[in-house]
Amino acid sequence: MSQAEDPRASNRARFELELEFVQSLANPYYLHSLAQQNVLNQPAFINFLKYLQYWKEPQYARFIHYPHALHHLELLQYERFRTEIGKDEWREYLNQNQFDHWRTW
Repeated sequence: MSQAEDPRASNRARFELELEFVQSLANPYYLHSLAQQNVLNQPAFINFLKYLQYWKEPQYARFIHYPHALHHLELLQYERFRTEIGKDEWREYLNQNQFDHWRTW
């Protein structure tokens, strides 16, 4: 049975792909790159970010290794953040705050 025919395998693949993507949101440089490519302003992508909010529910959040990913997912719901993260100074500000949090936590 192929993955397309097996719903469990298909669901697992989707889960793993979405988990990997959500965790990548913890990286300020990745967010900056998405903004510079104008991905963050595309309506389909904005809807996808809204859809991914389910990762904040406990039964899914427990799989997240990088908690900042969930914080950044929340910030990405706001147009201003999606616009400003494309600026180098915002990327550096976010990166420094993240580092300071890890250093002192």
